[in-house]
Amino acid sequence: MRYDSITDAIGNTPLVRIDPAVHGLRHVDLFAKLEMLNPFGSVKDRPAWHMARPHLEAAVAGGGGGTVVELSSGNTAKALALLAGLYGLRFKSVTNRMRVPEIKELLLLLGAEIEELPGQSECLDPTDTDDPLTRFHQALSEPGGGYLHTDQYFNPLNVEAHAEGTGPEIVKDLDGRVPDWFVACVGTAGSSTGVARVLREHDPGVRVLGLVADKSDFIPGIRTIDEVRQVGLFDPVTYDVMASVTSGEAIEGMVTLIRRCGLLSGPTGGAAYFGAVRQLREVDAGLEGTGRRESAVFIVCDRAESYLSYVRQRRPELLGRSGGGRASSVPSVAEAKAEARTIGVEEARAWVTAGDPRPLVVDLRGPHAYAALHIEGSLNIVDEVFEELLRGGLPFSKSTPVLLACPVGEKSLRYAAALARMGHPDVRSLAGGIVAWRDAGAPLVRE
Repeated sequence: MRYDSITDAIGNTPLVRIDPAVHGLRHVDLFAKLEMLNPFGSVKDRPAWHMARPHLEAAVAGGGGGTVVELSSGNTAKALALLAGLYGLRFKSVTNRMRVPEIKELLLLLGAEIEELPGQSECLDPTDTDDPLTRFHQALSEPGGGYLHTDQYFNPLNVEAHAEGTGPEIVKDLDGRVPDWFVACVGTAGSSTGVARVLREHDPGVRVLGLVADKSDFIPGIRTIDEVRQVGLFDPVTYDVMASVTSGEAIEGMVTLIRRCGLLSGPTGGAAYFGAVRQLREVDAGLEGTGRRESAVFIVCDRAESYLSYVRQRRPELLGRSGGGRASSVPSVAEAKAEARTIGVEEARAWVTAGDPRPLVVDLRGPHAYAALHIEGSLNIVDEVFEELLRGGLPFSKSTPVLLACPVGEKSLRYAAALARMGHPDVRSLAGGIVAWRDAGAPLVRE
């Protein structure tokens, strides 16, 4: 195939049947839509091009110059950086924090400018007008600004890209049939909303499974149910079923797709596969003896190479590294749930204000987020620095009770378990993190 531009290669990705010997479903045909084979490497290539194209062409017609900007720390930023470069424009990624090192390094290689603003949570909350990330988003949305803002969280072109491309391609590749189930991980909600719209136009009976990250966990590209509700494109009516997936389950699904199916999937695709099979097992059992078959499609969003540090942190043995042997090793989230002590917001407030002795509160977020709002009297030690401290032994006296807090309770849970392994008798993780503390109306102060 010959193309005049790399953008002509966006879309028309393969639909691949997963061998039943892998997933074990007897009456359900499972297909993977390989969005990782888009030219920039992910499902976000479609909306990035669809949202940016009018701006890019107008910028060139006006003599060039200018900067494309998006609140993204992942695949949307990567696609937009490449598209901006094609048109001689700059690209700026604005985010609370770049959580995947490989993505940050790749964006820098692409020439992107990265600005990490002191957002109070990991996800833009458009209703929180005190959040610097929200204020920046509002400024970008005002007419006459100096940036070309694609606005993936609210731009209907995000949905349209999948309604015009991904959805019709699935129907075409199934010979005009509509799958009984469509499974999608929910981030901006663009792909799930757009594809579901098209499938239901063909068959209103199609069922849509939306997958979100477990509330105390982090999966790149997937939001928790609380974060998803803050996204302008999210409509709960789109989904017949909503379910959560843990990072451990996402990696388990990712490894299955890689080792058993030859699909170099990232953790988002792994989460989609794991969630799909878990949901479809019940469907499969119900089809036993009926003589009927059903079909399901899930999306493999991107590739594995950008997430090796993510895997290494959670499953080091998969990369030939020892996951144990040192008292200071940081366990996976799944392990930490069984080992660490957690504490809810109300109990934590009582402990912080009236404990005897009161705990040392350690805030593991970045310095900008800490400066914006934090628990009064807390000590800021960025999570990467905290992990280095653990390698040297217990950073606090065993007689000092410790409350660990991070954005959503994932990092703090793992470090609480690590401290417990090292013999600290009283360390607890704030359940739900600073986000839960804020949402409960507990007091936060500025630096």
